[in-house]
Amino acid sequence: MTDTALKRPALPAAALAPPPNGRLWRLPAWLMAGLVLLPVSVIVLSWGSAQTEVWQHLIATQLSRLLGNTLILVLGVGVWVMVLGVSLAWFTATCEFPGRRWLDWALMLPLAIPTYVVAFVALGLLGYSGPVQTLWRHWFGADAWFPDIRGAGGVVMVMTTVLYPYVYMLARAAFLAQGRGLMDASRLLGNGPWSSFLRVALPMARPAIVAGTALALMECLADFGAVSVLNYDTFTTAIYKSWFGFFNLQAAAQLASLLLLFVFAALYAEQRARGSGRIHQQPRRTRTAYQLTGWRGLLVSAYCTSVVVLAFVVPVLQLLVWVFETRATGLDSRYGALILRTFTLGGSAALITVAIAVLVAYGQRVSGRLGISTSVRLAGLGYALPGSVLAVGILLAFAYIDRQLINPLRLLLELPPAQILVGSVAALVLAYVIRFFSVAVGPVQAGLERIKPHFQEAAHTLGAGQWRVLRRIYLPLLAPGLLTALLLVLVDTMKEMPATLLLRPFGWDTLAVRVFELTSEGEWQRAALPALTLVLLSIPPVVIMVRRSRAV
Repeated sequence: MTDTALKRPALPAAALAPPPNGRLWRLPAWLMAGLVLLPVSVIVLSWGSAQTEVWQHLIATQLSRLLGNTLILVLGVGVWVMVLGVSLAWFTATCEFPGRRWLDWALMLPLAIPTYVVAFVALGLLGYSGPVQTLWRHWFGADAWFPDIRGAGGVVMVMTTVLYPYVYMLARAAFLAQGRGLMDASRLLGNGPWSSFLRVALPMARPAIVAGTALALMECLADFGAVSVLNYDTFTTAIYKSWFGFFNLQAAAQLASLLLLFVFAALYAEQRARGSGRIHQQPRRTRTAYQLTGWRGLLVSAYCTSVVVLAFVVPVLQLLVWVFETRATGLDSRYGALILRTFTLGGSAALITVAIAVLVAYGQRVSGRLGISTSVRLAGLGYALPGSVLAVGILLAFAYIDRQLINPLRLLLELPPAQILVGSVAALVLAYVIRFFSVAVGPVQAGLERIKPHFQEAAHTLGAGQWRVLRRIYLPLLAPGLLTALLLVLVDTMKEMPATLLLRPFGWDTLAVRVFELTSEGEWQRAALPALTLVLLSIPPVVIMVRRSRAV
């Protein structure tokens, strides 16, 4: 055999070169960061046009109440979601008691119910004409005192029952990662059970608890439906009234900027509370739990069960009762069109959001540079922006584009002026994409971390480019994470009320909008059908989150 025959075939030049890390793969992250900054910038710039008369009216009549109500809501919900979430997480993660196995996942189910659904169910049950107050007056007399569900305490209670799972899920994972060894070591050093919990377990779980509380507070600040149903004025309701009551978009934008201050303050407080703490996950060990027997086990079991019953079972049963009493009024061909529009908007937003999340996460893996990491972090801040803030910012930006760019171009083409972007489906889908991008990018990044780099290196050695590697290797391996991201974004968009209510085109009502319209008229029974539909659609993603959290 000749020497030439023994030589290995030469590799293509593309295989010998390092994989490209050009600007193309950093572009999606920069784009998403720009989309997040767009509504924020527009809202800040809205102060260039002072709305003196509107602000004089707000200062004289509402501003102090808005500030007080928002502060009470944030502080109340923040404290109670921590108390409820941490206690439930500790019991299910470290103790063994009757019913723990099913309570472990059942405590996550309240996430499947939107806050505004729990709000109108609570109002229907605990309001003056509801069965609870009626029975109370029958037992204790017509003048017997009963707490007002429309007050601050009632709103905090409603929010807490829906939002505590954020803290519960993350705190439970942190307690499971700690194991029992550290607590036993603390006990050997002379600390009692409470002292060991407060001085060892709780500080180690602090980053997870703070992260869960921050998520709950972001949802609390962004909420419009629950506070509207319970007639509890906050900045989100004031934004809506300024828009549709005063017909003053500039005043709504300036109110939105004040709401942004609360959001940024909450984010800053989260960073300060976390400090330099990090959650270091240890390999999963055999679960060694504290055995709670006798009255202690029954007491803990009753506590956990009562939370599930009050936060999930009672609202769902009440919705079923109302649907049965009204004989599913509204379940006709128009209701099918309502579901179709809801799925169309949610599905479109989910597909676009997940596609962008794949490009951003893959670009971050390929590039690995500081610039793109900063852009990804900025893009993830969209989840902290309330839907009402996004709606105002996007509408102002699109109105400017229509007025300054599109309409002059239409005049050159001898076409009449028109609103092309304002009131379009594109505006609403853009709000969904910005708001729920971080929901989609999380599962995608987690899936990428499980794919070893040598797959990509081998493909580059064989001459494959980045697009082919993404299409042929990463997308098939990312399929479970992509499905999770799609489901989570789909359900979040279907439940989103403020952005949908403010930006939807004419005739594009969704299930969430239908619930708002009926509850605004006091039609609790008729609102039960779309509300129950939303709950049933939300259960599969919650089950996925339960499985993921149990796999930690």
